Amino acid sequence: MKDITANFGKLYHPISALVFYQTKGINSATYVEHFDMDKNGNPINAHPLTVREASQLAKALKTTKEQKEPCLKSEGIMSNSILHIDSSNNKVIWFTKAIQRELYFTESLGIPKGFANVPAMLWIANKNSLSIFALGSNRRPNENTKLYNAPFFNVHENGNVCMGTVDIQIKKIALLEAFTSAWEHYFFNSYFSHLMPDYNPIKGNCVTLWESLINTNKVFPKEVLINSKKTIKDVLQ
Repeated sequence: MKDITANFGKLYHPISALVFYQTKGINSATYVEHFDMDKNGNPINAHPLTVREASQLAKALKTTKEQKEPCLKSEGIMSNSILHIDSSNNKVIWFTKAIQRELYFTESLGIPKGFANVPAMLWIANKNSLSIFALGSNRRPNENTKLYNAPFFNVHENGNVCMGTVDIQIKKIALLEAFTSAWEHYFFNSYFSHLMPDYNPIKGNCVTLWESLINTNKVFPKEVLINSKKTIKDVLQ
């Protein structure tokens, strides 16, 4: 008979086990017992979980999590555009200055694709979601900087972006610069398609606004922005 065990990949052997005990009642207490394993995989040497063993377990779990979703790190001197990093949740807040971007619109909106000037923006993202707001100037924001509703389609009043069917491949990005660039790319390279129900992000008609800006050099008219009644301090909480 042909030996095919080499095709099975890595073989893992049990070396220890944890058993959790808990008392009944409202104020229940928990006790953890650690078992070694003999060569046959049977639990032996029962004893309370030690601090050293707990530390080893925490390290192993942390390593596994980082392999699936690595922590964000800068590749050098951090950009001045980065305002806040929450490493425990892989959350980043950054801003971009007013700039010309290429925009795409669905056929139903009747707006041609092309380049248009967009306002300065605040970006808030983790590896699962994105929120955006508009800013009133290109100056680096501080905690008291006012935030304005993002003047785009596909964005909720609270700033959350509806990415629709866009395939977000961002989980394993580890470099901070690649992370922020990727989210900007996903946002501006997806198709703007609709406004959220009962919500208009600007003063005036959103379709008319972008029709007037697309494929021109017109500066984005900040007077159409609506104050969100939030500051950066609010989104940091």
